[in-house]
Amino acid sequence: MEWNFDETFQCYKSIFLCFLLSVTYVFSLHIWKSPHSRDHPSTIKKRFTSAFVMLFISPCFLYMGLRKEVLEKQTFPEILGLRSQGLCQAIFMPLFLTMILFLGPISMEFYSGLSKLYTEEMYWFSNLKNLIWLRNHIVAPFTEEFTYRSCMLPMLLQCFTPYSAVFTSPLFFGVAHFHHMLERINHMSFNLSLKISCFQFAYTTLFGMYSAYIFYRTRHFISIFIVHSFCNHMGFPDFTEVVTYKGMKKITIVSLFIIGLCAWCFLLEPLTEPTWYHNEWL
Repeated sequence: MEWNFDETFQCYKSIFLCFLLSVTYVFSLHIWKSPHSRDHPSTIKKRFTSAFVMLFISPCFLYMGLRKEVLEKQTFPEILGLRSQGLCQAIFMPLFLTMILFLGPISMEFYSGLSKLYTEEMYWFSNLKNLIWLRNHIVAPFTEEFTYRSCMLPMLLQCFTPYSAVFTSPLFFGVAHFHHMLERINHMSFNLSLKISCFQFAYTTLFGMYSAYIFYRTRHFISIFIVHSFCNHMGFPDFTEVVTYKGMKKITIVSLFIIGLCAWCFLLEPLTEPTWYHNEWL
């Protein structure tokens, strides 16, 4: 096979820019050197500023990493997943797919009565004033998906096969979450902090693969933002809570966990069919 220097250089360039972008994003959060914890209002407000600035910096990395012919075929906003065609489907269908995966946890919210909170206006008004809620459900999903999917995946797709790019890009996302370990070791042992960080790396990487897949198939930023926000709301499923239920409730919840996973696997491709979203990227 003939060696192509330009192709190889582009590949290394894309990987380097993705790595540099990931480091820049994490560095922007710690540049303030706040003496408070990550949940302190002062720290959150400063990091909101960093996240806002990254919305302008991240696209610069993508622009530097894109080939000229890619920019000639599509507009830059379209490459970022900012487009109107198929917008309605992009808002609802990936979210519906993700809710199917969470059928088990959703059923536990109904049984526990937690779901009743969502119908109360005060629940939403109070959360809109809560900096931690805003960070977890709005700012973090928006800026992380924009940086790690919208601005990274198009670069990797230039030199990797689609599924290789989908499986590679989340590694930057997963490793980036190790910065939380620096905050944990201040109030817990190193070993426990490392275990928690490794677990977080595992599930954030898996989620990153799912999010990258959705972005590749739909080519809509709004899809991955909403899905990320929903997953942050649900959190990692608490399987230990299942054993607290008895009789038919327990059987129903376990069944919904299994049905949800099977249905999600079956519907993953049909509900992300690119033609639904007017995606000509594939």
